[in-house]
Amino acid sequence: MYFYRFFLPAQVGTAYFRYKKLQDTAVKTYIVRCFSRSVIILEKFFIRGGIPLKGTVYVSGAKNAAVALVAATILCDEPCTLENVPAISDITKCLDILRGMGAVVRMERDGVIFIDPRSISTTEVPYKQAVTMRASSYFLGTLLGKFHEAFVPMPGGCDLGDRPIDQHLKAFRALGASDEVVRGANYVKADKLVGNQIYFDFVTVGATMNAIFAAVKAKGQTIIENAAKEPHIVDVANFLNSMGADIRGAGTDVIKIRGVDYLHGTTYATIPDQIEAGTYMVAAAATKGDVVIANVIPKHLESITAKLRKCGVNVEESDESVRVWVDKPLLNTTVKTQPHPGFPTDMQPQFSTLLTIASGTSRVTEEIFNNRFRYVAELRKMGADISIEGGKVAIIEGVDHLSGAPVQATDLRAGAALVIAGLAADGLTEIENIHYIQRGYERIDEKLQRLGADITRLTVPDNDSVEMSG
Repeated sequence: MYFYRFFLPAQVGTAYFRYKKLQDTAVKTYIVRCFSRSVIILEKFFIRGGIPLKGTVYVSGAKNAAVALVAATILCDEPCTLENVPAISDITKCLDILRGMGAVVRMERDGVIFIDPRSISTTEVPYKQAVTMRASSYFLGTLLGKFHEAFVPMPGGCDLGDRPIDQHLKAFRALGASDEVVRGANYVKADKLVGNQIYFDFVTVGATMNAIFAAVKAKGQTIIENAAKEPHIVDVANFLNSMGADIRGAGTDVIKIRGVDYLHGTTYATIPDQIEAGTYMVAAAATKGDVVIANVIPKHLESITAKLRKCGVNVEESDESVRVWVDKPLLNTTVKTQPHPGFPTDMQPQFSTLLTIASGTSRVTEEIFNNRFRYVAELRKMGADISIEGGKVAIIEGVDHLSGAPVQATDLRAGAALVIAGLAADGLTEIENIHYIQRGYERIDEKLQRLGADITRLTVPDNDSVEMSG
């Protein structure tokens, strides 16, 4: 989690002794300070780069699937258990939302969560959690589908540009719901939900999810056309089908749903995270390492694998793992983000970072989000040569090396890109705003450490607060 905490001077000293075994003098110097009063404390990553990653890393459950699965438990009429759930802040917030509405939530063991939604007593999602993540919008569909009413504050999350929910509301209206904005929140309700034909004006993962949620218990058949085909759409459909839902065609652009009256309890394991896997694949390539990424579905990684091979990276696929290694110079290529099965927008910042140290000129086109290049300014601080054309295209001239620098994450995937840059760079990289990274990557620092990376997460004083304290 991201912390703003107040520490007394003695506590800062304690933090130093906790990390006194660190070999990096620059990091030690940073955290050992003398204060005359309390200061604001932040968490940061410190990375000493230039070390090839080697070994095996195990991928956690998919963040984009897990947040939807947690919301989907509301539709169940009995208790259910989710397995392979990643320990990330977005999941913590989703579970807090369930608890806030009255559900029983219990951590059985690492990655296993018991949820009993039968005690939910309100259809209003708590404001505090809803406004910090995009996935809170899924509670619109699940609450509407179960209780025919939902009151959900406007969703938050990473600032990647305009992400309206008009297609979500279009789906709800097609099923018989009305909607309005009340006190800054989306309020949807229906006397009853009746299956219908839904056509999306463009491919949208969130609206496809919400249409499925709202239609699962609607009377009759719903047909969703121009549906998103991402792996987590399939995972959610499989989860609901394991409860007794009747959903067919998930993973194609036409999904057919026949409504049912009752969903029974189930135990279900989340699929591996394709974006986490892709991030480690790129990190292995950027550090010229040799890494086996285990607990993956190689088919989900095909677009990433294809681009890595274009760059001269070796990728060897097995049943549930991929091995990535580099034994020759990296080459330039072109990348264009597209809905699945195209190259995922959530891998664009990480892959662009790799291209900064590939020979020649690369071109990256972002077709999904209009504010995805905010990380470019941070990479430039590290010596990257990137120019942006028209807000949608990055022209990347490869450089010999990146240099460590103080940078800050601007969103989840931008943060992952900066971690990769720090691992590949010469010298020390200091990354602020790591709460973004912790939204979607389970113990990323520990996993990288096991691959030989010199990365440390430290609680440090905020420079601005020190200046303000005089």
